[in-house]
Amino acid sequence: MLRVLADILLALDSGNLAVLTLLDLSAAFDSVDHDILLQRLQKSYGLGGVVIGWFRSYLSGRTQYVRSPTSSSVPSAVLYGVPQGSVLGPILFLLYTADLLQLVNSHHLHPHAYADDTQIYGFCNPSEADVLQQHMSVCVDGVSLWMASNRLLLNPAKTEVLWCSSGRRRHQIPAGPVRIGNTSVLPVSVVRDLGVYVDADLTMKTHVTAAVRASFAALRQIRSVRRSLTRETLLTLIRALVTTNVDYCCSALAGISGALLQRLQSVFNAAARLVFSVRRSEHTTPLLRELHWLKVPERIQFRLCVLTHRCLHGTAPPYLAEMLQLTADVLPRRRLRSAATSTLVVPPTRRSTLGDRAFPAAASRAWNSLPVSVRDTHSPSAFRRTLKTTLFSDSFGD
Repeated sequence: MLRVLADILLALDSGNLAVLTLLDLSAAFDSVDHDILLQRLQKSYGLGGVVIGWFRSYLSGRTQYVRSPTSSSVPSAVLYGVPQGSVLGPILFLLYTADLLQLVNSHHLHPHAYADDTQIYGFCNPSEADVLQQHMSVCVDGVSLWMASNRLLLNPAKTEVLWCSSGRRRHQIPAGPVRIGNTSVLPVSVVRDLGVYVDADLTMKTHVTAAVRASFAALRQIRSVRRSLTRETLLTLIRALVTTNVDYCCSALAGISGALLQRLQSVFNAAARLVFSVRRSEHTTPLLRELHWLKVPERIQFRLCVLTHRCLHGTAPPYLAEMLQLTADVLPRRRLRSAATSTLVVPPTRRSTLGDRAFPAAASRAWNSLPVSVRDTHSPSAFRRTLKTTLFSDSFGD
């Protein structure tokens, strides 16, 4: 999500429009053809001998049946699909569909896949929006044909299309439907992509609203049983049912408006009052400090810096790491003092509400704002501890 949003934000920052298409596959994991998968493992990935025999044994000889308390159906052989809930299941599905990404690239569009969720997006000058829309339709046609030849089925009725633009360019977005196969799909104003709600203007207002609504619903349920819970159990429930709603993919919320940040902060304020059983009018800063909870802006910065640390130490996905660049790696800057302080190059942007929110800009600024002693911490666990201590001090002035 960070990469997709970063690419779109940077495109909008430069004055372009963007279109994002979320493809829906029908029973994707259950439709994998075993013979095609084994052939692909041999020809595309070079597996053979005993290893390919392991995979053949893993996939074959499985049966399935339906059981009720009093009887069971006749077992039938499982001829298609990868075992769901297994470690190998998602990996085998990704290997099965990897060629799909190259197909999208050949149409000069950008693919991103997470298990069976496939996203295709592209950018254009506002005057070329109709051309981009046609390219997207042709690309999806190719994807649909590829899937059909590999015994997968694209579901056009559940495929969503989102046009993204800055507020002042909304009138330049095509209003007509997008052809997806034999179906005409009307663009929507919001999509839910891997659990993140993305608005057409990328303000993230819908995502914040959904996170706050779910958090307060959970708080109301917890409050109803508050008297039966110990402090430790109460905190565990709040972490599991409340704070996860705000923390999920919160690094994508970098740079959102102060009003939206305050709505998210209200969740932690209400949770702190619940923990200490105080009135709604009680000031929450001492409560948050005692609970050692970071405020929302610092929570977002914490996630960004942890991801940046992983990028710089080779443990993050390459598609994120390649968006960051150390100052020392830029030839004209190698002689500057900043080149010896592990700082990152902040890419040039135009608008704080768009380009500055993209991962390479937001992460670089967050990273560069840290003390050198924190940035130079190599151990991931030590870095997280030191980072939280630093951000906690910044948040509460300790």
